[in-house]
Amino acid sequence: MNNTWDLTVLYSGFEDGSFVSDLKAMSDAISEMAALADGAAALAPDTLILKYVKTKEEITYLAGKLVIYCNLTYSANTKDADAASYLGRLMGMLSAIAAPTAKIEKIIAACDGLDEIIKANPALKEYEYMLKNIKRDSKYLLGDGEETVFAKLNISGAGAWSDLHSSLTSGVKVNYRGNEVTLSTVRNLAYDPDPAVRRDAYEAELKCYDSIKDAVAFALNSIKLQVLSECELRGYESPLAKTLYTSRMRRETLDALMSAMEDYLPTFRKYLRAKAKALGHEGGLPWYDLFAPMGKSDKTFTIDEAKDYLLNIFGGFDAELHDMVKRAFECRWIDFYPREGKVGGAFDCAVASAKESRVLTNFDGSFSAVVTLAHELGHSFHDSRIFSHSPLNQDYSMPVAETASTFNEVLVMDKAISAAADKDERIALIENQLMDACQIIVDIYSRYTFEASVFEHRPSEFMSADRMCELMLAAQKKAYGDGLDEAVMHPYMWLCKGHYYSGGLSFYNFPYAFGGLFARGLYAKYQKEGAPFVDTYKKMLYMTSVTDIEECAAIAGVDLTEKSFWCAGLESIARQIEEFISLVEN
Repeated sequence: MNNTWDLTVLYSGFEDGSFVSDLKAMSDAISEMAALADGAAALAPDTLILKYVKTKEEITYLAGKLVIYCNLTYSANTKDADAASYLGRLMGMLSAIAAPTAKIEKIIAACDGLDEIIKANPALKEYEYMLKNIKRDSKYLLGDGEETVFAKLNISGAGAWSDLHSSLTSGVKVNYRGNEVTLSTVRNLAYDPDPAVRRDAYEAELKCYDSIKDAVAFALNSIKLQVLSECELRGYESPLAKTLYTSRMRRETLDALMSAMEDYLPTFRKYLRAKAKALGHEGGLPWYDLFAPMGKSDKTFTIDEAKDYLLNIFGGFDAELHDMVKRAFECRWIDFYPREGKVGGAFDCAVASAKESRVLTNFDGSFSAVVTLAHELGHSFHDSRIFSHSPLNQDYSMPVAETASTFNEVLVMDKAISAAADKDERIALIENQLMDACQIIVDIYSRYTFEASVFEHRPSEFMSADRMCELMLAAQKKAYGDGLDEAVMHPYMWLCKGHYYSGGLSFYNFPYAFGGLFARGLYAKYQKEGAPFVDTYKKMLYMTSVTDIEECAAIAGVDLTEKSFWCAGLESIARQIEEFISLVEN
């Protein structure tokens, strides 16, 4: 099986005639948008809206193909100069639609009879949610010229700083036991069964950051200052307020979620201390053993074995999920292994033009890597549910983005634990799930705390790399408490996590906790209701791009503003923690 992805569903290369013609077509569509904006005031509202939707849909479709191809090519090889060059060129082209879009949307927002126009035009019915959001979002729009300036400056501002972070972290050399390896490779060693390997890898990782930490700190300072400036200009109360608003999520939901997480932090600290004791440590767990495997879990997977394992599990849940995962493996949707120049971590990218997805992982054959595959393929399944929407209705908000992915994780882990043959295997599987749960609750809490502190300090302080480390350690101590050894933590988590480095997407941390606990709640419903729930689940995923979060959750009978809902998910983890402690103590 080929272990790299196939991008020919988009283009065969930058010299592909289709790539060149699509560039020209997008340029023409952008010019058409500008012309439409110039004559917008003279058009009847319904005519303007219909023309605007048609033109924007064409730009969205073409930009999706072109930008995704460049992004995926660059992610697989950050040394690809053509990918970086075309990506910059595309961003420049797309910045030109900011002003005409703002001008047209202001006219649409000011239209008093918008509801009547939608009712009178069946072609607009599917865009009702988008059009109503245009109306409510108009208060945050800048002037036409200001939108253009901001879009253009963002290319050489936050966008460029983000690219710098990706380039530095993907290209940094790590000296591990006398050999040069990639950052992704050495970070994967955190899961190695040999404690000496884990400790050496941890120390090598921290040391490698010395060569890039100042440049990355400069990037993070610059991105966060731009975000703060944009919020002030647009009238958002704060970056968090902007994130919640653009996520279509109420503050009451976030408060309920965070309050529940805080209540259960002591329970997770009990788990960490129990793991530390089982591994021979006094007190808290050193960071380099945070992902230490426990029990007996010598099983490793080839790509084919991972495929068969996942298909067996997903086939028992839903035929559509099973068939999509089968296509993902067999039709080269996945780029599996780490290599020099390839970005770290894992992600899914929807390729709407082909009604497919592409998944990047840094697969090492471990069970954890198989669970990561399940996670990313959950995103792909979510993508497949919304491909039937028009291109303008395919964006779902950040918090629900982690729902299907985490549901897949819970499904895989539940089946694996149920099938555990003996005590050692059960320990290994439960602990694997607790490691992940600890990350999406405790570590996410620390990341949320850190990002909030960076935004708090940035208006009056340029934070050096050492200052960033200080804030990160403070956030980790607040979250992990006595669960970790304070002398052996990870001060550079701000550097290696790409989620902080986006000018348009702040606080990409709490959605993991949201997704993890929301998925557990949904899985509990599946266990109770059985097969009939599957259709409800898929309907809910379909609606994520055309409803607010709370309304979407209500489809599954969930009130997200109730703290008790989140506590129920956390309580299921707490029961696993008690079982884990009992198993390792005995």
